[in-house]
Amino acid sequence: MKESGTTWLGCIPKEWDISKIGSLYTLRNEKVSDKDYPPLSVTMKGIVPQLATAAKTDDGDNRKLVKVGDFAINSRSDRRGSCGISSYDGSVSLINTILIPRGKMHPGYYNWLFHTSMFADEFYKWGHGIVDDLWTTRWQEMKRILVPVPPYEIQTAIAAYLDEKCSKIDEIISSAKASIEDYKQWKASIIYEAVTKGLDPNVEMKDSGIEWIGKIPKGWSVNVLFQLITQVKNKNVGLKEKNLLSLSYGKIKRKNIETTDGLLPASFDNYNIIEENDIVLRLTDLQNDHTSLRVGRVTERGIITSAYVTIRPFNSEYSEYLYFLLHSYDIKKGFYGMGSGVRQGLNFDEIKMLKIVLPPIDQQKKIVKYINDRCDSIDILLNEKQALIADLESYKKSLIYEVVTGKRKVI
Repeated sequence: MKESGTTWLGCIPKEWDISKIGSLYTLRNEKVSDKDYPPLSVTMKGIVPQLATAAKTDDGDNRKLVKVGDFAINSRSDRRGSCGISSYDGSVSLINTILIPRGKMHPGYYNWLFHTSMFADEFYKWGHGIVDDLWTTRWQEMKRILVPVPPYEIQTAIAAYLDEKCSKIDEIISSAKASIEDYKQWKASIIYEAVTKGLDPNVEMKDSGIEWIGKIPKGWSVNVLFQLITQVKNKNVGLKEKNLLSLSYGKIKRKNIETTDGLLPASFDNYNIIEENDIVLRLTDLQNDHTSLRVGRVTERGIITSAYVTIRPFNSEYSEYLYFLLHSYDIKKGFYGMGSGVRQGLNFDEIKMLKIVLPPIDQQKKIVKYINDRCDSIDILLNEKQALIADLESYKKSLIYEVVTGKRKVI
């Protein structure tokens, strides 16, 4: 091994050369229209037909040409890692840099090299701008970045090796993610069946009159939500409480009130003071966000944004059962169907009329215990799968970097 002369690469094999990117690629900078060349998106997974979620402008005549085999990379730091070899002729946004391979080099090797987080950091270091999310690395800077140049046969071997190895890793990750979705559906099914049908499969049933619930045990009552709860409006005037809480992925979590990342308000006077057994509902952005979990149960005193609706059961013993029932309604995407027209959000007056079912308190306790026991077991499986994915993704990053920089031999 020898020193490469650049920090991001460290040592490289003695027989490898070092060169500037500008000696390996030439710039393609031809303006075209998306009427003549179909729009493409430059993503972390490569070049794909334009995503439905991509920001679009009316200036479709002012785009960059991409040809099959070109390498495209997003010049903006907030899109770091978005790059790849194009399999399409098309057009991309002007913020992308389009490169044509030249000379005897293996594009697949450099595609792997440019996807490493170490290269993304180096690419960012050469940029300029006002703030992080407007930081840009243009071709005149990019072309001066030093990269390794292994012998051509080694470039070829590395590209083939990583194609095979990473494909296998991705298959395992994909399988683990599919298992996670299966576990989540299993968990949701357990909760729904328990809170709407009870635990006795032989009990006599009756029609609840509620479409998303259907039949319920005969001894259960049908209620309107406001009969069981009140809205919490206890403002944190004078910063009486400093335990900052947030609703994230259906869980109420602590946040650092002293953070300086600019995402928190200057004053917390308008935040609500909430207590254990309260239930928080995030009923904002219903039009755009159809994936979030919107219901969480509070387990400690603290404060939370008043943009969320917080409800408090008159009887705190109802709290866990009501939480699981509202969670099921959330999983069934019930909140999105409330009201009329396109809705950005719901308020307390709109949800307080929601019809719900209520078992006797002794059955509620049994249902809650059953759900917690079953879901705890599923959560263990979920955590194992998530840990496996994290380990594999970390291993994959290390493997790619070690191979493309020659620290791990493949031939």
